[in-house]
Amino acid sequence: MWRASVVGLMMCLLAAPFALGSGNQETVEELKARVARLGVGDRPPLCLRIAELQLDAARKYYLAGEIEKGQSALADVVAFAELDRDSAIQSHKHEKQSEIAIRKMARKLGDMKHTVSREEQEQMQKTIDRLEQVRDDLLAAMFPRGKK
Repeated sequence: MWRASVVGLMMCLLAAPFALGSGNQETVEELKARVARLGVGDRPPLCLRIAELQLDAARKYYLAGEIEKGQSALADVVAFAELDRDSAIQSHKHEKQSEIAIRKMARKLGDMKHTVSREEQEQMQKTIDRLEQVRDDLLAAMFPRGKK
């Protein structure tokens, strides 16, 4: 009886990666379509996921020398970070998680900035500045001045 349960447990552990849908990753375009269907309070985590995926894509594009695709991916990072901010502030949900994630994205982008040409560094700095503004807006919403 004990051996049968151990064997059953081992089979479950081996099958777990397949049951979790490791091959069922949604594309960025599918995630973007889902954002439009979600309510305001449910959008922030998905917007952050899209922004993070696009930041990773931008890094890969810049490393491959595909500057235009990298710039397009960075534009998505900013757009979805701003949508995340707007949704989080409007719903008063996920503000802290959004602020933390956007701070990490800005830090990654700062590290990435030193690996590209001088012209591209200016574009990345503008993106970093916009992400910092998004963070500041979230912090201001979480900790309004003059209220106790």
